[in-house]
Amino acid sequence: MEANGDIIVKFDRVQKSYDGEILVVKDFNIDIERGEFLTMLGPSGSGKTTCLMMLAGFEPATHGEIYLNGKPINNVPPHKRGIGMVFQNYALFPHMSVAENLAFPLKVRGLDKATVDQKVKRALDMVQLPQMAGRRPAQLSGGQQQRVAVARALVFEPDLVLMDEPLGALDKNLREEMQYEIKHIHEQLGVSVVYVTHDQSEALTMSNRIAVFNDGVVQQLAAPEVLYEQPSNAFVAQFIGENNKLYGKVSEISGETASVELDSGTRVQALAVNCGGTGERTMLSIRPERVVLGDEGASNKLTGKVVELIYLGDHIRCRMEVAGHDDFIVKVPNSHAHAALKVGEETPIGWVTEDCRALDVM
Repeated sequence: MEANGDIIVKFDRVQKSYDGEILVVKDFNIDIERGEFLTMLGPSGSGKTTCLMMLAGFEPATHGEIYLNGKPINNVPPHKRGIGMVFQNYALFPHMSVAENLAFPLKVRGLDKATVDQKVKRALDMVQLPQMAGRRPAQLSGGQQQRVAVARALVFEPDLVLMDEPLGALDKNLREEMQYEIKHIHEQLGVSVVYVTHDQSEALTMSNRIAVFNDGVVQQLAAPEVLYEQPSNAFVAQFIGENNKLYGKVSEISGETASVELDSGTRVQALAVNCGGTGERTMLSIRPERVVLGDEGASNKLTGKVVELIYLGDHIRCRMEVAGHDDFIVKVPNSHAHAALKVGEETPIGWVTEDCRALDVM
């Protein structure tokens, strides 16, 4: 393989089996660009963490080759790959101070004391913990420990940092705060990051690109906004964000548009994305915020019966019965429009064809 200055990691037809029979990673191919924040996202057991462990060197690939900076690394031990790691459990040395934890990866690389001290100070400043240098990990909060773990992964200035569900042990508010902090550190340093999580909102917040895993296969690899707005299959549509689904049969395809007869008998128009041919079953995907009350300007006009109204501050979450489904969600902006909504009453709803995607059936 020729070195490509823009590609830092390449997975080439990589497979992984733990028992010699079942593949937990199936023919994985991906190029990770230098300086990008790439997230491997998927449910438990989908293969994302296994891919990260193979890149780190903690698991061998069963088949295929992994390249780092254009060089094959399958046979390179973890400590010689020069990769920073951040784990969910922090993995800090409890008997060392914060400064000693940060100094450790520098000392094993043979740096002199003055250089070590300088780099440790810079790393502590970066995560806003200069006053914690003398403390032990047990004397820090969970968020502070996680900051130290991030600093330790970055202190020796690696080309690549791997993060395995690093925020999983934090409470919701601190988790969101750390998401932005890690994102800003990445932007500041320009280091390449490969991040693993099962939290789709976390992935959308932090990433340049997201690889959505299911059953050992990448279902879609794209920027966050593309995954959300243009899911390529039913799994991605369901896994990324909140999604309304309606089922029916393709009655006609004309160019990029599919005419679909829903199971309730209603006929709607949708983008023909991944729905097979005429006569095939399909799942329609419509995001809740794309549905409007009233049908003015809508190419698809239906009727919804209000089942439940939940006040969420900036919007009202309205659960409706639509075309025989009682779990159809409409996000209504918190304005005078919602005042007319009453549980048990029917109201016209609609959406434009471009906001409805005809996909495969899960």
